[in-house]
Amino acid sequence: MMSDTISWEIPEGVYKARIDKMLSDAFPNHSRADFQRAFEAGLVLVDGNPIEKKAKLSEGDVVEFSMPRVEKLDMTPVDMDLEIIYEDEYMVVVNKPAGLVVHPGAGPAEPTLAHGLLHHCAGQLSGIGGIERPGIVHRLDRETSGLIMAAKTDVAHRALSELFQSRSLIKEYLALGCGVPELRGGSVERPIERNPNQRHKMRVGFEGRGRAREAKTDWTLVKAFEDKGYSLLRCRIHTGRTHQIRVHLKSIRHIILGDIVYGYKPLPKLEKQPERVMLHSCYLKFIHPLTEEELELEAKPPADFQSFI
Repeated sequence: MMSDTISWEIPEGVYKARIDKMLSDAFPNHSRADFQRAFEAGLVLVDGNPIEKKAKLSEGDVVEFSMPRVEKLDMTPVDMDLEIIYEDEYMVVVNKPAGLVVHPGAGPAEPTLAHGLLHHCAGQLSGIGGIERPGIVHRLDRETSGLIMAAKTDVAHRALSELFQSRSLIKEYLALGCGVPELRGGSVERPIERNPNQRHKMRVGFEGRGRAREAKTDWTLVKAFEDKGYSLLRCRIHTGRTHQIRVHLKSIRHIILGDIVYGYKPLPKLEKQPERVMLHSCYLKFIHPLTEEELELEAKPPADFQSFI
């Protein structure tokens, strides 16, 4: 299913400009994410042939495009005891517990955060994410706890998605990393790509080579537990790559406690080993895209995380 086809001629004076940027500027009622889906679905055409978003066009070229239709929600709401950090008519921010999957996937059927949000919001969630991801604007891994937002309307979903894509949102995490850094803080600015040999893992790649995408993480030492062999770190991400903090901390030899996927081995001085990846989304700061209110949201780590600090 798709929307009606729109025909648009590149205006006078344009020479070899990227089509994705031109469309976003010319049709502000559609977000960049909308056009991304259109390109991926092959619905942006020149001379009847699909083009890539990086294609460069000039004045007089005629582009035809349509948008994939948003599917209606088709999930059964589940009553969950969700910790709501913030809520208004446009969005809701939840402190997600560790172990809760954000939305259904290819694995065994189980209640997810999406099911719980549908119940909490009485079905009033954006459908842009499709029938399996109602309202979901961004993701957290199953084992990661902390702040995650969902949109109640399609307009809010587009606006919130733009916040993440434009990187105008401050997002910070707490992590327990093996070892004690020699410095009080620093930045890791290394591209990330999927590991071709282990598809469930990511790895540091090389800029300009393959499919590695730029990624930047700032980290600060909050407290060192030298007698136990680990540290509490606060990380601010400037990009949102899959497993970004986990991969970047591994690259500087501070694998997150409990992160077996990326090489964690039990610390001998710990009486009790962590049962999950010790990573918590603790802080969000942004300008509400619809009310223009500045929001600063925080969530304390859960009990299992607190027991280590």
